[in-house]
Amino acid sequence: MRLLLVSLWALGLAARVGATDTGGPSHRYAAPLHVECMNRSSETGEHIQNERQEIQWIPFPTCAETDRPLEFHYGVEGSQNCTIPSVSDAFFHLLEFYIHSDAPLSCRLPARPRAQVDILNEPQPAQEYIPLVFALAGTLQLSHLHVSTRMNVLLHTTPKRRIRAHDTGVLDSGVAYSTSTLDESASVKLIIGDPLPLRFSVRWFPTPELPSTDGTVMWQGMGGHVYASTVVYVVLSFLAGAVVAGAWFYGKVLPERLRGRGLGGATPLGAGVGGNGVGNGWGYSKRID
Repeated sequence: MRLLLVSLWALGLAARVGATDTGGPSHRYAAPLHVECMNRSSETGEHIQNERQEIQWIPFPTCAETDRPLEFHYGVEGSQNCTIPSVSDAFFHLLEFYIHSDAPLSCRLPARPRAQVDILNEPQPAQEYIPLVFALAGTLQLSHLHVSTRMNVLLHTTPKRRIRAHDTGVLDSGVAYSTSTLDESASVKLIIGDPLPLRFSVRWFPTPELPSTDGTVMWQGMGGHVYASTVVYVVLSFLAGAVVAGAWFYGKVLPERLRGRGLGGATPLGAGVGGNGVGNGWGYSKRID
């Protein structure tokens, strides 16, 4: 009987592990993910190949905030700024291709870290990537561009034996797109030599599925969105509401009710002085035959 239970437990564990990624290394929480983009010709928008007839990938332009090419961090959510200090003539023409959708701003992220173990007489496994296309919105003018600089970045992961929210995992897919495309305050007028301030709002999904309210997948990000500050805010809001309601009741409602109610009927006074009672109460009075 004990052997049967152990066998069933092992089968269940194997099934759970099989539902997640188990091959190769995986990203640790907050590990940097360097963004590489397809190198394109500024004249035609066509991708450029290297001497081995492979697509050439180059780092995303350098951000003034970090003095490094754009990078995200595994599982870390929030807003992230990346200001390209000066738009060159070549990059300006590439932006025209990107905005007009003549050529996509095709980038990629490493799905998992490179293997650190060397196997004798065997080549290193090829680095795996996921595509990350930036759908950059804007409008083209004869002398300048209008670029929507606010972008959402949504990244999906495949958990690797994840028990806690910050355990390891592997990238599954991702997408980035401009928001507030009709809001002029969310776009910049751009000419050659101007800086291009990009603002990314990064969110992570713990599974490849989209969040839903009536299914089993709920939007929780990598670590959930219920923090201590949220609880404190709810408690303070409740206390503030209780204080306001109490002040209104004791300062307005209760005095008005007391002023509108006579002393008779609810008082223990009887006939009162001179036989004329203050009210028709149930108090003591002298019997008159």
